[in-house]
Amino acid sequence: MELNKALSLYFIPDKEIGLGRDEIFQTMEAIKGGATAIQLRIKKRADLEFYQIGLEMRRITKENNVLLIVNDRLDIALAINADGVHLGKEDLPISVVKKLVSEDFIIGASVSNEEEAIKAQREGADYLAVSSIFSTTSKNNVEVVGIETLVKVIKATALPVIGIGGINLENVEQVLLSGACGVSVISAIASKDDIKKATFEFKKKIMQFLKGGSVK
Repeated sequence: MELNKALSLYFIPDKEIGLGRDEIFQTMEAIKGGATAIQLRIKKRADLEFYQIGLEMRRITKENNVLLIVNDRLDIALAINADGVHLGKEDLPISVVKKLVSEDFIIGASVSNEEEAIKAQREGADYLAVSSIFSTTSKNNVEVVGIETLVKVIKATALPVIGIGGINLENVEQVLLSGACGVSVISAIASKDDIKKATFEFKKKIMQFLKGGSVK
């Protein structure tokens, strides 16, 4: 699948936000609802557990032709044969990771302005995630950069760009209108009683937008 399309609905399971439901369950339900990419992000748990969850998520995503990206941890990404890794500002430099992985391994990068986007592209990133577009409760102490910054990043780089942070069914159209190839969602899907249905509602709006119709 073309990377732009594979990034159109990028879901990040979260056990705490997801009402205690584990990452594997959330992944399966989101894929049933139409998620095109899954990010494996696990904090404060043993590496072995991270690895074991990752193996099962790799199996599920591969069977369903869905992208699997591991947050931060290159070692886990390589160990489970994930499609790629997503790097934050305090992770290994993109240029270093680029030397350690195969040519088809995907490297995503978090950016919050044009300068960071240009630097990430120069170092070898394959896609960018601009955050935080709106205020969010999924992460602490986040800077809200807004739609204007998202537009500037898209204009400054040739890479696929997704928006992340506080995106929901009411504001997703703003993100898509900016030129982003997709959206990354945590709370607006994970916190819902019916994850499959919540994902499907996002998928429907994205598909309607791509077809040139109203997303209302």
